[in-house]
Amino acid sequence: MRNSSSNNLYVIPVLSKALDVLELLQSEGQAHTLDEIYKQTGISKSTVYRILKTFAHRGYVAQTGSGAYRLVSRPRKMRFGFGSQSADMPFSVAVTESLKAAASSAGVDLMILDNKYDGNTALMNAEEFVRERVDLVIEFQIDQQIAPVIADKISGAGIPMIAVDIPHPHATYFGVNNYRVGFEAGDCLAQYAKEEWGGKVSWVLGIDIEEAGPLVQSRIKGAFAGMRLQLPELRDESFVLVDGQGLRKRSYELTAEFLRNHKKDQGILIVAATDTSALGAVEAVREAKREKQVAIVGQDCIPEAIEEMRKRGTPLVGSVSHEASHYGPRLIHLGLLILRGETVAPYNYIQHRLVTPESLRKAKAAVASVAAARP
Repeated sequence: MRNSSSNNLYVIPVLSKALDVLELLQSEGQAHTLDEIYKQTGISKSTVYRILKTFAHRGYVAQTGSGAYRLVSRPRKMRFGFGSQSADMPFSVAVTESLKAAASSAGVDLMILDNKYDGNTALMNAEEFVRERVDLVIEFQIDQQIAPVIADKISGAGIPMIAVDIPHPHATYFGVNNYRVGFEAGDCLAQYAKEEWGGKVSWVLGIDIEEAGPLVQSRIKGAFAGMRLQLPELRDESFVLVDGQGLRKRSYELTAEFLRNHKKDQGILIVAATDTSALGAVEAVREAKREKQVAIVGQDCIPEAIEEMRKRGTPLVGSVSHEASHYGPRLIHLGLLILRGETVAPYNYIQHRLVTPESLRKAKAAVASVAAARP
């Protein structure tokens, strides 16, 4: 008796109940309703419900059309390959962390390889995914030119693929609506120009990423369209497009050169394809002491961009958040749907939102107000 009591100290009650439910479904080999499981196990209905939902989330059980639960054969855990854009790019790091957490929650093994912001490295990583025989590949790489080659390798091995932000042949797309996030960035800049400069704009500088291809480039196209709608008097020659390559140093150099070439011009709007480029532009503007003459909007809303927008007098007047923390759960869910043979949309968009210095101040004030109201 003493030994039995001692052994029970190490038993986890909720786990025992979960195993009772699983063993019931396994032993009878047929689907059961929630009520049937509750009556046969004697476990509370709310606990049975949570157990079943957890098993369904992890892929151990599935619901029939009538709502009953049946056991699903799981010979092994799913294994996804993830080619991250770069371990040195803040947005890519945030997506990777979100994906790791979501994979762990869903019981999916995740093999992560760093594409290092380089097409050839991404291709070698794709070949490694094929050798490792992963069940599905999530590809996040920047080079549109190498995308068909990567897609051919993965598709040729019979492995389904999800392409993040950059379209790949044969792949399901997941990411932002690039034209729309660009349009909202352009609208933000135009509104700023109206409120602060009376709508007087000399130049619009777009810092693009040429190698990313047409879809990502539509961010800048959308931004230009948004500004043209709000500022119809702007002439076509006022719009200048440069290739910042998505890199901070290159974007800094191009912005610094542009400002040197237009020393006397005021009312300069800069829209960047990423916050990394936007922060390079901020550095050049601050160095030239032209913060009051230039306004910048970026994309991604990385932590450093948020900190920059909190500074008084910053030229960074906005960034469109791509909600990196939501990428992981959405990608894992989409991957599991594909592997189950379910029909998914060819293009799957993440929600986005515009963040500005004003919205950050309001959010901070709201938090402070809640804290002050607490007893």
